[in-house]
This record gives sequence, structure tokens and C-alpha cells, in this order.
Amino acid sequence: MFDRLEATLDKYEELNQQLSDPQVVNDQTRYVKLAKQHRDLESIVEKYREYKAIKEGLAGSRALLTDPDMAELAREDIASLEARLEQIETDLKVLLLPKDPNDEKNVLLEIRAGTGGDEASLFAAEILRMYGRYAERQGWKMQILNVSESGIGGIKDGAAIIEGDKVYSKLKHESGVHRVQRVPQTEASGRIHTSAITVAVLPEAEEVDIHIDPKDVRIDLFCSSGPGGQSVNTTYSAVRLTHLPTGQVVSMQDEKSQIKNKDKAFRVLRSRLLEIEQQKQQDAISAERRSQVGSGDRSEKIRTYNFKDNRVSDHRIGYTVHQLDTFIEGYIDELIDALVTHYQAEKLKEETVLT
Repeated sequence: MFDRLEATLDKYEELNQQLSDPQVVNDQTRYVKLAKQHRDLESIVEKYREYKAIKEGLAGSRALLTDPDMAELAREDIASLEARLEQIETDLKVLLLPKDPNDEKNVLLEIRAGTGGDEASLFAAEILRMYGRYAERQGWKMQILNVSESGIGGIKDGAAIIEGDKVYSKLKHESGVHRVQRVPQTEASGRIHTSAITVAVLPEAEEVDIHIDPKDVRIDLFCSSGPGGQSVNTTYSAVRLTHLPTGQVVSMQDEKSQIKNKDKAFRVLRSRLLEIEQQKQQDAISAERRSQVGSGDRSEKIRTYNFKDNRVSDHRIGYTVHQLDTFIEGYIDELIDALVTHYQAEKLKEETVLT
């Protein structure tokens, strides 16, 4: 590990020199590429430098053990520094784990109402709004691509693109079945109902990631329509894409412009096809490895939102918080961080076994 860290430090210092070279500064393409490499190494280098400084501090404190006047203070320092050093070693091991190549990507968020009828559609709308508020608090941009509304203020399904810094790294563990337990507004007897929705978080695919042969896509144009069949416009602005090899169908009608609807539809289609390709790769490796790098088993209930008890429980990591009222407003940072930490620890265990 320390050979890798020394090599990383050397590479970081080399990049520092290159980024100050006038020839590199004047070559915007090269400068941006090198700056990204520099930024990716920065957290590792800072942590490693902290490790080395503590090692030096430990050596100094141990040297004081022979001084009767300083020995007690030195022992206290040594205990504190050794505990800190152990934590930094763990942090460095996590930082050196193989990176998920999708972590830097924007995401396609898809939400669909499942079992539970109207109550499921209302919950789907709340969860879509929850992610929107979380994205806003993170400084990300969320763009609604398509929403199919129900008649009572809920949604049957919805899709959005979330753009920002390392969005997928934060949201990739949200894929799965989200279950809600509460008394519906329409329930006269006060009985608690259980409903469910599915959430899919896909890394947004760029054209360089997925090439779509135009001959493989059938494009149908039709007039947009609103809830209940209400006409939105009388031009053929709505677009339906059918990817013939996979049978994937994407419809988009939110924009009045046919060109904009077509562009949005292709963004969704590319992301879905990327997921299919990644799933093929994941199916070819062991179940243990797949559980670490996969996008989530959507047949499994990953989380329960119990409104009566004001409780959110994530079943994968045994996490429970009794602040559902604020959680649903987009304050999900604590759980997101807990999930990231958990899966990093699992990956670290796996790497340890493999080595």
C-alpha cells in the first residue's frame, strides 16, 4: 500500500509541475485533463501527508519517554496519535479502492408507483419531490424529463436528470423498492395501508458510452395530450422511441418542441441501454462481487417509511431514524453517507480477502 502511496505522491507532484508549465496552460484540452487527474489524487495525497506528519509526531513523542519530566505527557500523546494513525490507515485503504467509473456521472432518476393504487402514486410524487429538494441542497440541477400524473395529485411514473458533482456516487444506492406505511387520507376507518414504489438510479450515458445505430430505433411522432385526454397542442411534437434489438420504449411529450422531446428521449434510452450492458457484465461475475458494484436489486424492499411512527428504516444496513418528517423534505444526507460508508467497508473487506 505504501509503495502505491509514494507513487501517487510522485505523480501528484509531477502534475503540479505540468500544470504550471505555460505550454500546458495554453493548451486548454490538455490542461483540463491534467487538472482532473490532479483533483482526483488530491484527497489521497492530503491524507497521506497527514499520515506521515503523525508518524513523525509519534517518533518525537516516543523519544520523550526517557525523560522523567515528559514521560507521562508523551504516553498520552502516543495513545492519541496511534488511534489517529489507525483511522488514517483505514481511510487511505478506502481511498485506494478501485473507483466506480460511473461515480462522476449525472444520473437518470426513474420513479414508478407500484402496489397500492392511489396511495402509491401519491407516495411516488412525494419521493420525486424529496430527491428534488435533496438535489437543490447539494447544489445540483434536477430537470424533470417526463411525468405521468394520476388524477389525485400523484404520479404513475416520472423521470428526471440530476446534474452536478459526483451525483451517481451519492445516489447509486437508492435503487430499489421503497415501501410506505400510513393511513391514506381516503381511509375512513383509520387503517394503516402498505404501498410501494420503485426507484431506479442510472448513470447518464453519453454518446461515447453507448452508440445507438439509427437503424435500430423506430421513431414515432404524435400529438401531446394532458391529463384526462386534454390536448396540449395540435402539432406532432411528442416522440416515442423504440429500440428494436432490446424492445426498450421511451416516450417524451413534456416539451412543445419535437427536437427537445427527441433529445430527452435519447438521453433516457442511452442510460437504459448502458444499464443493460452493465448488467450483462455483472451477471458474468460472482454474486458477491455483483452486490458490491451493482446498481441494486429492485425486487428487494430496501427501505420503509412509516408515517405513524415518524420512522425511516433502511433494511440493507439496519439504519433507522425517527425523523421522517424532515427526511421526506430532502434531509437525507445522514442515510446517504451511512450507505456510502457501509458499501465502502464491504468493498474493503472483499479487497482484503482477494489480496
